[in-house]
Amino acid sequence: MTVKGRREFFKSVAGAAAGMYVMTRGGNADAQAPVARRQVSIGGRRIRVIDVHAHCNMPLGDVVRGTPFENRADADPGLEERLLSMDENGLDMQALSINGFWWYEATDRGLARAICNRQNEQLAASVRDHADRFVAMASVPLQFPDLAAEVLEDAVTRLGARGVTLGGHVNGEDLSLPKFDPFWAKAAEMGELVFMHPGGADNIIRDGAFGGRGDLGNVMGNPLETTYFLSRLIFDGVFDRHPALRVCGAHAGGYLPSYFGRTEAACDVRANADCANTKRPTEYLRSKILVDTMVFSDEGLRHLVAEMGVDQIVYGTDNPFNWPVTVDLVLEAGFLNDAEKEAILGGNLIKLLRIT
Repeated sequence: MTVKGRREFFKSVAGAAAGMYVMTRGGNADAQAPVARRQVSIGGRRIRVIDVHAHCNMPLGDVVRGTPFENRADADPGLEERLLSMDENGLDMQALSINGFWWYEATDRGLARAICNRQNEQLAASVRDHADRFVAMASVPLQFPDLAAEVLEDAVTRLGARGVTLGGHVNGEDLSLPKFDPFWAKAAEMGELVFMHPGGADNIIRDGAFGGRGDLGNVMGNPLETTYFLSRLIFDGVFDRHPALRVCGAHAGGYLPSYFGRTEAACDVRANADCANTKRPTEYLRSKILVDTMVFSDEGLRHLVAEMGVDQIVYGTDNPFNWPVTVDLVLEAGFLNDAEKEAILGGNLIKLLRIT
């Protein structure tokens, strides 16, 4: 995450917290009262809403002091402010993850391990105080795949992490390369959900291509990077080498589900495709790949369901960034029955993240 991105992150958190209060007694600041927690029900029955896509940062202190990463790590204002936003929007739980993945640049194994261990320990401690509202996803040093496997196992067994988060590439290298198999093997062996979050597609576009108006590095680059990442996992055989693997792509899986017919046909009609996958691409899309609900429209969600099936879709908000994704997108979807709405809003993640 860039310096500008971190500033925007903390501004988003602070803004969300401020917006969760209502003024009483003629606007007296001392009389602020929290907004009542929204209770989400389907068919007259209370359900649990779980958010897979929630950003946070943790303090690193002496771990990065005196290193090139000293100014790359900031801390959140705290989870109390986040709870206010969750209550207003009907979110019962969030799976918290740290992204930006700047620590992939660390060339020293000891430093890389220390950064991820501290992040995982700090996040675990924060979550422990609100165990009914949050679970933690592990950060791992993927530039050292064997070490990433060790750190993942430690985060899950010692610290109680539920799943792991990663970027779309490691310093420009595709994560479908065989060198990363030790990490994929460990994630599959442990049954951990892998949540992939992109960083602007700087690994697949020329420098400056997304400059100018529109913040295209985020608006277009992020879904593009996710599309490329998931496509590589399919065509390079990662899911075949690790059949128990489950990977969730942020931002509704990028553009992959929107134009999947071309992916499905590629190995059949392109003589130079050199596909390593042993099954039809659709089989991976409907069993190995999950996506969040960040499509912003009823038609977008309908198309995701048609292409992937309800079991592969989970609720995500990109909190604390202010994208217009609410539970109402799912609750008001006329093409979903009550059981399907409950699965998307929380049921699927309850199983994937082992939430009791």
